[in-house]
Amino acid sequence: MPLLHREHLPASRRRVLSLLGGLALAPAVRAQPADWPAQPIRLIVPFAAGSGTDAVARITAQALSDALKTPVVVDNKAGANGIIAAEYVAKAAPDGYTLFMTTNTTHSANPSLMKSLPYDPVKDFAPISRMGNLPFMLVVNNELPVKTVADLIAWGRAHPGKLGYASGNSTGIVCGATLSRMSGVPMLHVPYKSTPPAIADLIGGQVQFMFVDLAAGLTTVKAGKMRAIAVTTQERTKLFPELPPVADTPELKGFDITSWNGVFAPAGTPHEVVGKLNRVLAGLADSAAFRARVSQLGFDAFGSTPDELGRFTVAELGKWKKLIEDAGIQKQ
Repeated sequence: MPLLHREHLPASRRRVLSLLGGLALAPAVRAQPADWPAQPIRLIVPFAAGSGTDAVARITAQALSDALKTPVVVDNKAGANGIIAAEYVAKAAPDGYTLFMTTNTTHSANPSLMKSLPYDPVKDFAPISRMGNLPFMLVVNNELPVKTVADLIAWGRAHPGKLGYASGNSTGIVCGATLSRMSGVPMLHVPYKSTPPAIADLIGGQVQFMFVDLAAGLTTVKAGKMRAIAVTTQERTKLFPELPPVADTPELKGFDITSWNGVFAPAGTPHEVVGKLNRVLAGLADSAAFRARVSQLGFDAFGSTPDELGRFTVAELGKWKKLIEDAGIQKQ
C-alpha cells in the first residue's frame, strides 16, 4: 500500500500527528510540583557565616531538610549590602530548589539606600513565609566609659570627631544615622561587609559602638567582650529584658527600628511548591520547639502566609524609605 503524504491525510488525523510530533520534539521540562523535591535545595543567605541570619538559617535548613526528606544546604553569598545574594536568587530558576532567607536589608532598605539595584524586591521574588524578627541592641567597646545611651551621647559631645560606629547591614546603618541625627552629635560611620568583622573591630577598639542583632551579638556580650546598653525596639524585648529601649532616652523618644526575617523564592516558582514550603516553614516558625531554640540566639520567631509576607514587604519599603530619609542618608 503506497504511503500517503501528510497533506493527503484527513484533517483530524493531521491534527493528531501534529500534536504527537510536538510532544516528541518538546524539550525536557523540570519535574512537576508533585515530584518536588527531587534534588537538594539551596538556602541562600545574604550575610557571612557567623551573622544572626546565618545562625537562624542553619537551624531552619536542618528542620526543613528533616521535614522534606531532602538535603537543604546553606549557601552564604555575602557582600554589597545583600545585593549579590538577592540578584543571584532573582535570576535563579523558579523551580523550588533555590530559596532565599533574607531581611529588611535587601527587601526594605536597599531600594532607598542605593541609586540602582539589579533586582526588584517585589516583582522578582515569590514570598513564602515570614520567619520572625531580629531585635537589635546598641553595644559599646568595653573601654568606653559609658553605661547608658545618655552617657554615649555625652561622651560624643565631649569628644567631637572621636565617636565612630560600625555597621554590617542596613539596620546598623540606619540605626547609627538616626542616633546621630536625633542626638545632634556627629558620628563617623564605618561600614563592613558583614557583622562578624565589625564586632571584631569593636572589641579591638577601632570603633566605639555599633548596632547589632541579638542573634549575632548576644554570645559576645554574655562573654563580656563588649557591653550592651540598649535595644532599638520601642519596648523592652523578652529576649533581653534587662536592656532598656534607646527611646527611653528623652532626646531619642520615638526611636523604634526592628529588623525582620523571611523566606522567598524566585518569582514564578510554582504555587504548589510555594504552598508546600509555606506549610513547613510557617509551621516551623510557630512551633514551640523551634521558637525556644532560636530564642536562645536572640531571634523572635513567628510565621505567616505568602500573601501576608507579600503585603508586609510592600509596607516595609515605605517604612524604611521614611526612616532613611529622616536619618538624612543619601543614596549611594
